[in-house]
Amino acid sequence: MSNNSQQNMITQGTTLVGDVFSEGDFRVEGNIKGNIKTTGRIVVGKTGVVNGSLEGEDADFEGGFTGKLKLSGKLTLRSSAYIEGEVEIGKLAVEPGATFNATCSMKGGVKELNKSETKEAAEKQEKTA
Repeated sequence: MSNNSQQNMITQGTTLVGDVFSEGDFRVEGNIKGNIKTTGRIVVGKTGVVNGSLEGEDADFEGGFTGKLKLSGKLTLRSSAYIEGEVEIGKLAVEPGATFNATCSMKGGVKELNKSETKEAAEKQEKTA
């Protein structure tokens, strides 16, 4: 059993240059110049700034981000958030006031039907017609 209840934190006044790999949640109040990859959730507070790439499940931004952001889940932008770069996400929530200057693609929003489901749907449609 993995313990994902622990949270990693880069505090205000700290600058980290390099790559970070984590299995737990991550909170950034300082500066990260590099790449972050986590299986958990990342929170970038009002004083937090990330320059580089970020890959994870869910992210909640109050601070800044510049680079490439890839999430399998939801990106939440609070009113003070500033995002610039390339974004690939599952879901997006934006509060009024947030700055979002990015190319964005949403993955997983459209469920693709496999061939048997498509065939069944077509047969049902023919029967009702």
